[in-house]
Amino acid sequence: MISGRTKLIAHLGRPIGSFMAPMIYNPYFGKHDIDAVVMPMGCQEADYATFLPQVARLSNFLGALVTMPYKTRTVDLLDEVTTTVSIAGACNAVRRDADGRLIGDMFDGEGFVRGLRRKGRTLSGARVLVIGSGGVGSAIAASLARSGVATIGLRDINHPIMDRLAARLTGAYPELAVQTDAPADAGWDVIVNATPLGMNANDPMPMDAAGIAPSTLVGEVVMARKITPFLAAAQARGCEIQVGVDMLFEQIPAYLEFFGLRSTTPEELRAVARIGYKFDSAG
Repeated sequence: MISGRTKLIAHLGRPIGSFMAPMIYNPYFGKHDIDAVVMPMGCQEADYATFLPQVARLSNFLGALVTMPYKTRTVDLLDEVTTTVSIAGACNAVRRDADGRLIGDMFDGEGFVRGLRRKGRTLSGARVLVIGSGGVGSAIAASLARSGVATIGLRDINHPIMDRLAARLTGAYPELAVQTDAPADAGWDVIVNATPLGMNANDPMPMDAAGIAPSTLVGEVVMARKITPFLAAAQARGCEIQVGVDMLFEQIPAYLEFFGLRSTTPEELRAVARIGYKFDSAG
């Protein structure tokens, strides 16, 4: 039940038709009588720089979840950001503090890292390949660096973006080894596809899976389908996998802590969530 006391968490992005977060947060809020609601808001791109500061002035504004195409544009609209946001150049969580200042953080990478740890992977000293150096890939790389991995390999067809990410990583973590144009068959402990490739059935593979070692964990960020062609190829090689939606469920407890709300576990969130893979005919 929404009342005059209900706190608003704006879900900002465009298009909004495939948003999954409201179907996870809101059932959870209902179960525990948390007087808050996640509301999708399909702001037009031309209006965003004005809209975010204005919606944040609402008296019942608790914060915002930010998704594409606004993760990078949000950074310049904030008063304070974390190191992860600085490295990623992107933000997916905003809250207003007691002084009215907008504080930003980025939890895509945190969600991916928590998923790896839940699967028993040791990250300290690990070698990880990140395919894609955009907002999500940068966030994952930043969180991996903070977790203590020894080496991060980067692959991206956009070399300037990849090189800038490498520079930000080494600037923040001087002991970290960063390899650009990293080969696929270099004995990685973890490989993550942080590109949109796999959302559509006719997408090319983000890399040739033939050189991936069976001991490697292969992860995805694509959430529109559970098993992408890349994950299927990795499974065929005997690899453990992490599906894209794992990152979503794992980062929500971090979001709840950021907003000062009752936290939970991914297991409880999965139990109450009202989502499925309706876009995935392959199951």
